[in-house]
Amino acid sequence: MDMVGSIANLSVAMSQNRLASDVSTAMLDKTMDTWKEQGAEMVKMMESSVQPYLGQNINTYV
Repeated sequence: MDMVGSIANLSVAMSQNRLASDVSTAMLDKTMDTWKEQGAEMVKMMESSVQPYLGQNINTYV
C-alpha cells in the first residue's frame, strides 16, 4: 500500500503544481494586458499635452 499511496500523493502534488502554474500564467497575462492599456493611455495623454506652436516665436522689444 505504501507504493500506491506514494503514487497517489505524487499525482495530487503534480495536479496542484499544474493548477498553480496555470493560475500564475493567467494572472501574468491579465497584468500584461493592464500594462499595455496603461501604456497606451500614457501615450495618448502625452500626445494631447504637446503644444507644437510653443517656442516657435520669440518676442523681442527694442
